[in-house]
Amino acid sequence: MTRPSIKQLFSRYKLMALLIAIALIWAFFSWKTEGGFLTPRNLSNLLRQMSVTGILACGMVLVIIAGEIDLSVGSLLGLLGGAAAILNVNYQLPLALNVVLVLLLGLLCGLFNGYLTAYRGIPSFIVGLGGMLAFRGILLGITGGLTIAPVSDDLVYLGQGYLPTQAGLVLVIGLFILTVVLTWQRRNSRTRYGLPLPALWRDGVKVLLIGLLLFGFVRTLNSYDGVPVPVLLLLALLGLFSYMSTQTVFGRRIYSVGSNMEATRFSGVNVQAIKLGVFGIMGMMCALAGLVNTARLAAGSPSAGNMGELDAIAACFIGGTSMRGGSGTIYGALIGALVMASLDNGMSMLDVGTYWQMIVKGSILMLAVWVDVSTRGNR
Repeated sequence: MTRPSIKQLFSRYKLMALLIAIALIWAFFSWKTEGGFLTPRNLSNLLRQMSVTGILACGMVLVIIAGEIDLSVGSLLGLLGGAAAILNVNYQLPLALNVVLVLLLGLLCGLFNGYLTAYRGIPSFIVGLGGMLAFRGILLGITGGLTIAPVSDDLVYLGQGYLPTQAGLVLVIGLFILTVVLTWQRRNSRTRYGLPLPALWRDGVKVLLIGLLLFGFVRTLNSYDGVPVPVLLLLALLGLFSYMSTQTVFGRRIYSVGSNMEATRFSGVNVQAIKLGVFGIMGMMCALAGLVNTARLAAGSPSAGNMGELDAIAACFIGGTSMRGGSGTIYGALIGALVMASLDNGMSMLDVGTYWQMIVKGSILMLAVWVDVSTRGNR
């Protein structure tokens, strides 16, 4: 029996490698900041900072899995966040109506990008590049290049609010119960189809570790002000998109389109509709990220979302999404977003120059793509 190569081990245990990388990054910044990096306050700020990139990554990972790319997400985030601020400040729309209108606008913009790519045959790279310029130009036009402020307190709560301590405890109990139920359902499903079952104690240890991690996570955040609302939104998106991508026909077809588009088309799947839907979802994630970003800043900024596409794409590649499509996970993209946010947060605490931050992030992106190419080989 041949021993697995380093490439095979890394490919098999990529999630573990990412978690080890995060642990090393946190340990390094904790050492350099004399423990300041791992304080509950900074970890809360880190997670709120990660939320915007994480929301974008939830949509971007689906786009990349489908074999496409969207370079307009940063500018679209800024445009939709600016629109939310204008509707709030200038027209005093209720929060619910504001959110619905901005989400619909994001859906329309995403569908427009998807239509040009899927039905008009324009490469998604060019569509995204054009959207990057056009959406930023529209944002500058509607804001006059000025910051729109101050937004209302109810909108600010989306980006700066916290769950009460008791609600955080209820959340962790609910997530633990959900973990137990899903693990039991997975075992029953494997039994029903005659698939090999892992030892019961292994699943038990896994569930216990997840429970301890959830408890530590909520307890740490509760020791500051509670679980931030943007983090709660991100957890909801993680569950929703993970279910959609793995348990629905639409989700499986996204992977199929990215793996082999021609074979998928010959099997009777409407490839164009799948790509249109993926871009529509991406537009809605830009809208949600724009709302959270505007709420965090308590204002609509004409520079909001600048270089946001780099962070979202890098998060996906770092999290194991293949640049060639057909492979990737939602939780991997969110772990990648956490890596990017940790680097941003830690380097800012150390007062590292902006140019060095850009060099490091660009290098991390190239490294992630190189690892993907090296571990997957030619297809």
